[in-house]
Amino acid sequence: PSDDKKREKRSEEILSIQSLGLKKRLDHTHAKTAVVGVSGGLDSTLALLVTVRAFDSLNLERKNIIAVTMPCFGTTDRTYKNSLGVTLKEVNIKAAVNQHFADIEHDPNVYDVTYENSQARERTQILMDVANKSGGLVIGTGDMSELALGWATYNGDHMSMYSINCDIPKTMVRYLVAHCININVTPLS
Repeated sequence: PSDDKKREKRSEEILSIQSLGLKKRLDHTHAKTAVVGVSGGLDSTLALLVTVRAFDSLNLERKNIIAVTMPCFGTTDRTYKNSLGVTLKEVNIKAAVNQHFADIEHDPNVYDVTYENSQARERTQILMDVANKSGGLVIGTGDMSELALGWATYNGDHMSMYSINCDIPKTMVRYLVAHCININVTPLS
C-alpha cells in the first residue's frame, strides 16, 4: 500500500507469518541451528532478519544462527556488514569452483551458465554440510519472483530445508527489510 501506516501494518503481518512459520519448523525439527547463506543482497538479508525474529521468539541464542558468506568471483564487502549477534562464517569457494571447472574441463574465462551455476551449486553444498554438521536447517533465501521465473540454479540456490522467502515477491522484499531494520530488529553490539 502507498499509505505508510497500512504498509507498516501489512509488512508486520507478513513478517509475523514468516517468523511464526519458521518458529514452528525449528521447534518441530528440534533444530539446534539455522544456516543462512548471506550475499549482502536483500533476499538473504530478509531471510536472516526473519530467522533472527524466529530465534528471538523461541528464546534461542542468536549465535546459533550461522550466517555463511562464500566469497568467490564478484563477492562484495557489503556482505560483512550484517551484524545481528549471529555467527558469521566465511568459506572461500574459489579453489573448489576452480577445481570443479578443471574436473569438467570448463574454461573459467567463459562467463556462461556453467560458470554461474557452478558457484551456486558449490554454495548450496557448503550450506547443507554446515547445517548437517551443526544440527540445523538451511534457510533458503530465494524469493517468489525468482522461483516463479526459474531465476535460480537447479540443485543450487533453489534448494533449502526451509524456504522462508518463497511467498514474497521481489517487489516486496525491500519494504520488508526496511520495516525490519527501522522498526523491529535492533542489532546487538
